[in-house]
Amino acid sequence: MPFGFLRDDGSDRLDRIEATLQRMFGDDRHAFDLAMSTLLGGAAPHSVGAELRATDHRVNEAEREIRRELVVHASVHGGIDTPAILIYMSIVKDVERIGDYAKNLFDLAYDGARLETAPDAEALTALQFDISRLISDAGDVFAARDPERAREVLMHGDQLLDDFDDRVSNLVRGDDQGPEAVARALAYRYLKRIVAHLMNVLSAVVVPIDRLDYFDEDPEDRH
Repeated sequence: MPFGFLRDDGSDRLDRIEATLQRMFGDDRHAFDLAMSTLLGGAAPHSVGAELRATDHRVNEAEREIRRELVVHASVHGGIDTPAILIYMSIVKDVERIGDYAKNLFDLAYDGARLETAPDAEALTALQFDISRLISDAGDVFAARDPERAREVLMHGDQLLDDFDDRVSNLVRGDDQGPEAVARALAYRYLKRIVAHLMNVLSAVVVPIDRLDYFDEDPEDRH
């Protein structure tokens, strides 16, 4: 099994950790879809706010659950599984942060932003479906420990990060003077952070432990 976990008396615990992590991906995707429905789909924030907060609460509790399981696992196995424990501790925070950025997107709508009529509404809608699918794909790829597919997703993620940077730069410089400029710039930044955290998760499939979390850096800074 990847990450040094032994399939002996700890196998049930590993299965629980993996199942909980996949549940977090599912809840992250749901929270993201709810948030984007208020920004782009015309849903009223008050109609989805309670469900979004409840979903994010499940993500936070799942993170704590995984950490508890890892502490118990460490106490049972000692130092033998330290690399695996460090990897799970790292990526579970990335998965949790996706829910936080979904709430940030929701907050834009709560504060009055409506992007369904923005000049780049079509592009934002395409990104909504792309990133929603990407959250699910990241969970599947991590569960399968598929390095080839992980590299494909990471390459696509890099393309998205470049696109987000270009769009924000256009808004900051004033090249894009369309309406809702502040909300759109913030939305692109939040979308970028979601993609970056997904890339950090998948870095665990393709790089050594000392290089985890480098995929939210610009490519030229990943040394």
